Formats: sequence, C-alpha cells, structure tokens
Amino acid sequence: MISSSQKEEKMSMEGYIDYKRREYCKDIQCQVQRVLDKQDPHSEDYEQVRTICKTGCIHTTYEFHHWLIQKEYLLIRPEKK
Repeated sequence: MISSSQKEEKMSMEGYIDYKRREYCKDIQCQVQRVLDKQDPHSEDYEQVRTICKTGCIHTTYEFHHWLIQKEYLLIRPEKK
C-alpha cells in the first residue's frame, strides 16, 4: 500500500505545486462547499453533504477545466512505453 507521503512525492514536480483537494470549490465559493465547511468532518451531516459533491456536483467538468487553465494548472501524465 502506498502512503499519502509517497503519493505526494510521486505526484509533485520540482518547481510546481499540486492541486489541493477542494481548491476549486473553495475558490469559486461553491454553495455546497460552504455548507460542507460548516460541518464537523466526522459527522453524518458532513458525509451527507459530501455525497452531493461526489455524486451530484452542481458544477461541470467544463467549468472545472477552464478554471484549471485560468489558474495555470497543467495536466500531465507519464508517456506510455
């Protein structure tokens, strides 16, 4: 099993920063994210709100993709050999 620190090492590139979880949601001040931020992360209410994000996000991949471009994020992957 790969630890979270190993995942970070594998993903990070020198001179670049990685996208942080929910960075988009917080930056655009998503109304669902605002509700989530008010919940105790260990509560049932938190998990119910989180389900909205996981299965029924109110924003589109198109919006997210254009936000990534605007913020100068790069999507890369290793070349297949």
